[in-house]
Amino acid sequence: MSNYYYICTNYYICDMKKLLFIFLFILGAVYLQAQSISHIETTKSWYYIYDQNGKKIKTISTSQGELKGYSSSFYIIKQGSGFYITYDVNGKRLHTFGANAVGEIVGAAGDTFTSRNGSWLYTWSKDGKKINTRSAK
Repeated sequence: MSNYYYICTNYYICDMKKLLFIFLFILGAVYLQAQSISHIETTKSWYYIYDQNGKKIKTISTSQGELKGYSSSFYIIKQGSGFYITYDVNGKRLHTFGANAVGEIVGAAGDTFTSRNGSWLYTWSKDGKKINTRSAK
């Protein structure tokens, strides 16, 4: 017979293990949904990142660069004059962009941001893929 039969001869314990697993899975899913950026407060020395419940989820030093934009799932920091870096809600670096290729950040929404470089507008994914190019009007 299988080990499962010997371990789970008491059905009550096996059912409780299954229920505990399902509960932990649901709890993990709820926690992941709770992690979205609602607001970033800027002071002289710090960026304070808040979620939709007003809870501070991250603090970043302004010495990392200038905050150029954010959405609910990521934010963009410009380091010096050479690079834009996207970060997820938890501060994990997603992608580094060359500032010459991107131009100036216009805005961010969802999982994308828009930049203007000369007479062109570009839409980029937070992970570094150029999604669209169009002429600026």
